[in-house]
Amino acid sequence: MSHPDAMKAHTPLLRVTAIALALVALVGVIVLAFSWPTVTADPKDLPVALAGPAEAVEAASEAIDEKADGAIALETVDDRAAAVEAIEQRDVYGAVILGPEPEVLIASGGSTVVAQMLTGVAASLQEGLNAQMQAAAAAAGAPAPATVEVVVTDLVPLAESDPRGTGIATSIFPLVLGGMIGGIAISFLVIGALRRVFAVVVYGVAGGLVLSAVLGGWFGSLQGGYWADAAAIGLALTAIAAPITGFVALIGRAGIAFGPLVMLLFANPLSSANAPKEFLVAPWGEVGQWFPPGAAATLLRDLSYFPEADASFPWLVLGAWTVGGLLLSIIGHFRTAGGAEPDAEAAVAV
Repeated sequence: MSHPDAMKAHTPLLRVTAIALALVALVGVIVLAFSWPTVTADPKDLPVALAGPAEAVEAASEAIDEKADGAIALETVDDRAAAVEAIEQRDVYGAVILGPEPEVLIASGGSTVVAQMLTGVAASLQEGLNAQMQAAAAAAGAPAPATVEVVVTDLVPLAESDPRGTGIATSIFPLVLGGMIGGIAISFLVIGALRRVFAVVVYGVAGGLVLSAVLGGWFGSLQGGYWADAAAIGLALTAIAAPITGFVALIGRAGIAFGPLVMLLFANPLSSANAPKEFLVAPWGEVGQWFPPGAAATLLRDLSYFPEADASFPWLVLGAWTVGGLLLSIIGHFRTAGGAEPDAEAAVAV
């Protein structure tokens, strides 16, 4: 007699080849999604304030524009106080102050990469000023002037508990995974669309409380205060999880794909968690801020280092994704409950 296993048909070679090639394509998409922002990173139009005498501002603008090659977009302000205010409100990344005591203002808490770039601008500015003064003195037959030093002042330094400024950036990817895992697990384990709504809310609140303690109190990656950070993290988790359970309630288990496709492969690489949004090819840096990963990264940085900044936009983005996802769950509930099939049966079906 033939063994039962021998009676089973093998997978056709054509199908095997198609599966293998599809998996290769999937890996290629994943690699492209996560590598593209880094490979194509090129700063363009980083807003930087410029203050000082009119003639000096004009000369410095031409010199910086030529050397920066489009990386910096100078915005003239009235004085140093206006420049400081613009930095604290996150309207600019730094400032160049001209006059008798030239100075470059940086904000490491906003971006270590831009802070290093502006430190290089300070060195070039100092070299240029001294060269001009020496040339003018030589032409006039005067003694060599004293060397001018361009002071670099860090208005928003990094916290001692996060001296490299990597804490917020490295926390975004786990938050995205956490939101996805929560949404997918709740979709599988909880029966009933409205019960999933309740589960997502509880998950977000509890997750925010726990992760704020870990990332802020334990690791020292966040500086915004326990309750503020907990609210931001909890809302971020909910904003990622709720759309997943919402689409599952609306279209079935196929809705689970929303998390990996939209949140992980699309929104996370565009979050600008590691570098400013101006480093991404336009308009993708701005687009990324309309999704939970980008909004969460901006919000946590604002809470940690820029309390004077207007953080209403990231709060609204996270809130909109949360409300939208929960509404999809409610719509899915009324689509199934009391209709063609009971809600419990529909939940099992999806």
